[in-house]
Amino acid sequence: MEPRDQANRRKANGRDAGQILPLVAVALLVVALMGLLVVRLGMQVDRRAQAQSAADAVALAGAVEGEDRAGSVAEANGVVLESFEARGYEVEVVVRLGDERATARARRQW
Repeated sequence: MEPRDQANRRKANGRDAGQILPLVAVALLVVALMGLLVVRLGMQVDRRAQAQSAADAVALAGAVEGEDRAGSVAEANGVVLESFEARGYEVEVVVRLGDERATARARRQW
């Protein structure tokens, strides 16, 4: 190889140096944003599941022991009892945990 070819090759390599850095930065940013989205969705799903579990417990307590007991179970589970409807042996409750609402029904059986 001639010395002139080596000089040109070094010059071309010098121009290419660092071109991967912006691509890597953008890729890391995209991965970080995707991770943030996954965590946020996971927290929302978890909150929804907590609200539904609390609603189930409140409905069961209300069906067996009445509205006062349903209210105390709601408070113990950290939710707000928004509505309580008793129709015969069936109870329907709506609870709220933050922005999530959950509805549950329970029937008292003897």
